[in-house]
Amino acid sequence: MGNELAGLIKADLAALTNDAQGLAALQVAPAAQLHGEAPSGMSFAQSLKDAVGKVDNDDRLAAERMADVDSGKSGDLVGAMLASQEASLSFSMLMQVRNKVMGAVDELIKLPL
Repeated sequence: MGNELAGLIKADLAALTNDAQGLAALQVAPAAQLHGEAPSGMSFAQSLKDAVGKVDNDDRLAAERMADVDSGKSGDLVGAMLASQEASLSFSMLMQVRNKVMGAVDELIKLPL
């Protein structure tokens, strides 16, 4: 049992070491070279737009499912409730991200020039 556990730990350590070496080999451009543009067409603003769009889509889907259950078109009350909870959790997570971003912006504003 002890040898088996030690072997698993060594295998995990070797995998982590390989991953770390792979990350060290990657070329990362300094922020000064980006000139405000994110590489590969990916930007923070676009990521936020996508997240807001997904939350909105989840909310609409949940509302449709609840309306179908209310009108008798569907008997899937459990699915409607799950969709509603998923939409609620997505919205809560988005608000937490917004709060963290706003806190970071406030901290950046407070930095001396």
